[in-house]
Amino acid sequence: MKLDTLRKLYVEELRDVYNAENQLLKALPKMAKGASSDELKQAFEDHLEQTQGHVERLEEIFEALEEKPTGKTCKAMKGLIEEGSEILQEEGEESVLDAGIIAAAQKVEHYEIATYGTLRTWANLLGEDEAADLLQQTLDEEGEADKNLNELAEEIVNPDALSESEEEAAPAGSRRR
Repeated sequence: MKLDTLRKLYVEELRDVYNAENQLLKALPKMAKGASSDELKQAFEDHLEQTQGHVERLEEIFEALEEKPTGKTCKAMKGLIEEGSEILQEEGEESVLDAGIIAAAQKVEHYEIATYGTLRTWANLLGEDEAADLLQQTLDEEGEADKNLNELAEEIVNPDALSESEEEAAPAGSRRR
């Protein structure tokens, strides 16, 4: 396909993120299973439900555009999921592994935030107001998921992952209280 219009690029990128979300539907249960923190498991289970909604919104957009959602593989998401899978296969301290799982999940969220922000902007430019609203809803949920992961990391997982020797070596202002 020749990408000679913004609409064609928009549809191609929608296909890319549709594939990304479907890859994520398969990866999230594995991430939940691999997490040792109950709060982290719950965060992945909650995001799995949201991700199903993201797929449904994208299908609604494709239907309005009279386009098919399939036909493209999101190589970026494939790589991010592979990276996250490596952490799940590691052996080590549970809290340290959870910190790694959160880092991998936040890479995914940041990719999705960038993608949905771009798609929403293009939808607005193309006069696809309903699609722009749906994409904004998803963008808001992705931002909230990232915020939740950040809070879990800062309040529970990362402090638990810090070993006593690392804690003693840390600057005074960064030590746990």
